[in-house]
Amino acid sequence: MSNQKGNQSLWPSGQQNPRVVVLGAGAVGCFYGARLAEAGAQVTLIGRQSHVDAINTQGLSFESGGQTRQIPMQASTDPQVLRDADLILLCVKTLDTEDAARQIADLAPSGAVAVSLQNGVDNVERVRSATGIDALAAVVYVAASMPGPGHLRHAGRGDLILGEYFRAGSVGPGAAGAASDATSARVKRVADLFERAAVACPVSDDVRAALWVKLVVNCVFNPVSALAGVRYGVMVGDESARLLMREILDECHVVASADGVRLPDADSLYRDVIGVGQAMAAATSSTQQDLARGKHTEIDSLNGYVVRRGAALGISTPVNRSLVTLVHLRETTL
Repeated sequence: MSNQKGNQSLWPSGQQNPRVVVLGAGAVGCFYGARLAEAGAQVTLIGRQSHVDAINTQGLSFESGGQTRQIPMQASTDPQVLRDADLILLCVKTLDTEDAARQIADLAPSGAVAVSLQNGVDNVERVRSATGIDALAAVVYVAASMPGPGHLRHAGRGDLILGEYFRAGSVGPGAAGAASDATSARVKRVADLFERAAVACPVSDDVRAALWVKLVVNCVFNPVSALAGVRYGVMVGDESARLLMREILDECHVVASADGVRLPDADSLYRDVIGVGQAMAAATSSTQQDLARGKHTEIDSLNGYVVRRGAALGISTPVNRSLVTLVHLRETTL
């Protein structure tokens, strides 16, 4: 798969519904794959054998708002299905980003467009460094889990923010200000596809900042909810928890600002974070879900990323560092 920047075909001319391959059919991949499939896209999920068997037998069981519906979809464990992809949704855990990117590079057609729907802020950079593929970045706001094989439980939201990933101070592919009419066109076309599937998908000229806002949300909720074993609503309803949340946020904000990221002021960002917790009161974090399943978490791409960037910039982040340490200690008991 070649570097995609400048490719204007995206998928065959005049074809409204591309062939979509979801690489990493966990909760996020299944949610967005299902929404696109219901809107008419040809979707194939790549996931674990148990999920693949259940989905191929009876479709994806999509539970939302107290109701469940079965969505017919294709699923496979074989990455060879990437050979037919027009659009690839990269939804693997951040631990697997480089390996997944190499599969895309080896198998996907040169005109396919890849979109990272992952936690963290640097996945597009890592894909680019590993393979030369210039993926789009999507900021994901959905509360979902997989309580059983082929069973998706949607607890809230489901919107995206989409854009080209530019890093301040960089040169060449990924450089700020390097967007062309062609890259703008591919962002718009992918966003339109999601919008037709009733997924709100605004386009951002500064998706790196939007990714950092989401990173702050994850840093605030993920480790605390996982370590305490509580849902978001419990956290925002507890005064001591809110104080801890503010301390986490303040450290993130200082690091982001020093790294050249333009975030809202800390007070506004804190109010938005509390609003997320209230809107997704029943949600459990992906970190909590990973620990419950006995899996290693993405904590190093969340609070751990803030700690590393802070250290590189000479900024101390003791609260975030403590949370990373505690989550790692929990992982040693898995």
